[in-house]
Parts: sequence; C-alpha cells; structure tokens
Amino acid sequence: MILAELPDYLKGLGGGQFIGLIIGLATLSAALSRPFSGKLTDKWGRVPVMVLGSAVGFLVCISYPLLTSVFGFLFLRFMHGFATGFKPTGTAAYVADIVPENSRGEAMGIASFFSTTGMAMGPSIGSWIFLETDINTLFYTSSAFSIGSILILFGMKETLKERKRFSPSMMKIGKHEVFEHSVLPAAIVMLLTMIAFGTILTLSPDFSRFVGIENKGLFFSFYTFSSMISRVIGGKTSDKVGRVAVLKLSSLIIFGSMIFIGFAEDPVWFLTGALIYGIGNGLTNPTLFAWTVDLSPNNQLGKGIATTYIFLELGIFSGSFFWGSIYGNDPDRLPWLYATSGLFSLVALIYLFTIKPQRVKVKA
Repeated sequence: MILAELPDYLKGLGGGQFIGLIIGLATLSAALSRPFSGKLTDKWGRVPVMVLGSAVGFLVCISYPLLTSVFGFLFLRFMHGFATGFKPTGTAAYVADIVPENSRGEAMGIASFFSTTGMAMGPSIGSWIFLETDINTLFYTSSAFSIGSILILFGMKETLKERKRFSPSMMKIGKHEVFEHSVLPAAIVMLLTMIAFGTILTLSPDFSRFVGIENKGLFFSFYTFSSMISRVIGGKTSDKVGRVAVLKLSSLIIFGSMIFIGFAEDPVWFLTGALIYGIGNGLTNPTLFAWTVDLSPNNQLGKGIATTYIFLELGIFSGSFFWGSIYGNDPDRLPWLYATSGLFSLVALIYLFTIKPQRVKVKA
C-alpha cells in the first residue's frame, strides 16, 4: 500500500538522493533476518514466526508518522525488512507441510496468487488513499491490515510436529546455519531474476510520471494482475514438466519485458510491459519455492526456504540500490537501467542450461 508513495515522501523529507535505499534497506535487513526466521520456523513453529513478522509490520507502519527525519525514515525502512524476513518464511513452510509432494508447485502458486492479489490491490488503493487524504492516513491504514493478518494467524493450527519452546539460544546462529547448500541451484536463479524486480520496485513510480501516469500504483496493479494468473498456471505446470523447464521460459520472458518497459514512451507501452513482466515473474517465484522445498532436507525446510529468500532479497537489493543510485533522478537513464538489469535474467537462463537433469527432478 505504501510503496508507490515512498519515493516522493522521501524527497519531501529532503532525502531524494537516498531513493535507492527505500527498497535496499528493507531487503538488506530481510536478508539478515532470514537465518533467524529459518531456524525459528524449524524449531519454534510456523505460526509464531508468521505472527512475529506481521507484528513488526504493524509497529513499523504506525511509526512512520512519528519519525519524520530522513534518518528516521531510513531506520524504519531497515526495520520494516524484518517483517518481510519472518512472515513469508513461515508461510512457505506452512504451505509445504499441508500439501502432497507432487502438488507443491500448484500449492505454492495458489498461495502466491493470494499474496499477489494483495500486491495488486495495495499500491492502487494506497495511492488513492494518499490522493484523497494524506500520507499519514495511508500509513495508519497499512498498519491496520497488519493487525488483520495477526487476527487470522491466531486461528490457525500449528503444523510443525516437533516444536520446542522459545529460548534465547534459538537466536544464536552458527556458521553452518546461515545457508542450506542443497537449495543453492534454486537460490542462484532467484538472485539473478530478482535484480529486475528490485529495479522495477524502485524506478517504476518515477517512470510512471515520466510517461504521464498520475497514479503511481497503476504499474504494479497491471504487473500483479498478470502475475496472479501465471502463478497458478506456472506452479501446476512445474509439477508436470519439471521446475527447470518452466524457469527457462520465465527467465526469457523477464529479460524481454525489461527491454520492453525500458524503452516505453507512452502509458500503453509501459503498462503492456508491466503485463509481460508479471507473466514472467509469476511463473518464476512459485516454481522456485517449490524447487526449494524439493531440494530441502525434511528437518531443514525453514532453513532451505530462508536461504532462497536471502538470495531473493540480495537480488532485490542489488537492483534497487545500485540501479536506483545510478538513476540520479535522470529519466534519460531509465531505458538503459531497465535493459541492463534484465540481462541478469538472461544469465539465469544460461545457468539453467548447465543444470544436470538428476538435480531438478520433482520428488514423487
């Protein structure tokens, strides 16, 4: 809800030069929190980790109107990342617990369909709330939705069979608890394809204004609309033809869409590019998380999911921070920034052709 309005909000605080940190700080802190969320998911439980993530999201959103300096805003963006570092890890593990192995892709697609529905509604509703009221009302409304999430979670049954009571020792992370090495093939593809997403999250609000679109959330709505459809189709297809086959197609689509968007000169071209990108991204994410579950040891599922999320956030951070910094509020640079970030998805495609077949089979 708040994402599309944050670049202008930061500029109003006098921090326009830090636009790349809006996404960058949140994804960095999310990546740092993943080893903890993965360990807690495997030991403390799926539901408590999800509740903790939503609670942090509530506290941060309600604090944006209170900390109105550039430093305060950037601090809150960093803290906001811990919400996204915990909630999705617990969610993905919960979904994997309750579905058959041969339907993982379909299940991940359905789960991400609903998260994408929220992403589709959020930016447009958020921009509408801002245009009709003010930025603080937008922050408070966003925090209210986090409370709604917590209320739902309290009614869910825990799926982790061998739970342990929380203890401070769970927060100690050894060097072997940071990454689950068995899921690295999926994690590497995630990193390379998410660089484009980081670029889109950071630069699309400004690009929208450049092509004459007032509602800066409209691009995200078009992208997420097509993503919603392709997530269910892509996940189910990966259960039948394999994860890598779907990922080869989706990586190529992401590469092409970034070229298409980057050289858009009017709203129709720009929003059409959003639809194409949504198809590619929608095919990629549920397939990668289903592949992650395939590759994870049964007792390290949270750790495996957290590892792929770490690489996801590193990709988003790279796209948002580096490309956002190079942008420098110069619209003439936008075409080449989009095109070059899309090249990393082409690298992912090449990498997928090097994967040995036996490493990508879906477990029966």
